[in-house]
Amino acid sequence: MSLLADTGAQRPTDPLLEIYLERRGNLVRYFAARSGSASVAEDLAQELYVKIATRDLGVTAENPVALIYRIANNVMLDRARGEARATARDAAWRRIAHATVGDEDVAELVPADEAVASRQRLRQLVEAAGDLPPQQQRAFRMHKLEGRSHAETAQAMGISVKSVEKHVSAALKALTARLGR
Repeated sequence: MSLLADTGAQRPTDPLLEIYLERRGNLVRYFAARSGSASVAEDLAQELYVKIATRDLGVTAENPVALIYRIANNVMLDRARGEARATARDAAWRRIAHATVGDEDVAELVPADEAVASRQRLRQLVEAAGDLPPQQQRAFRMHKLEGRSHAETAQAMGISVKSVEKHVSAALKALTARLGR
């Protein structure tokens, strides 16, 4: 029994819409098999409904089921082309407006003078970190520069998490005192 019959609403008088409603489940499965996603399939089924409902009613077909599947293919192609255009547009924008550090995109480009000053501060930090006691230096480097968690750092160093926290804290205090920031 269809949803329209359950709610007491009248069925559409458009034969193509009637066929769409009868075969909607099959169409969703058809879209899901091709897109690999149930949510994309539902979106495509909705787009198909809109295409059918807003078409010129004077257009008829000898084989309405074939017409619905032809429109379904066109909806999928439109979606794929739109996604390809968006991907190309994003990639072009990223090439122009982004810098890449390692594998990460850096969205906002810093003015040259600020970049030079930042590099100098980073060089000073690296030099100052080189003067730290070995355990503090290693904990600071692993946690702050390599981005490891306290637990990962502790495991790699063979010490407790609390010890890593103390080493990192002491390193930060020493670096702040030395660099004045």
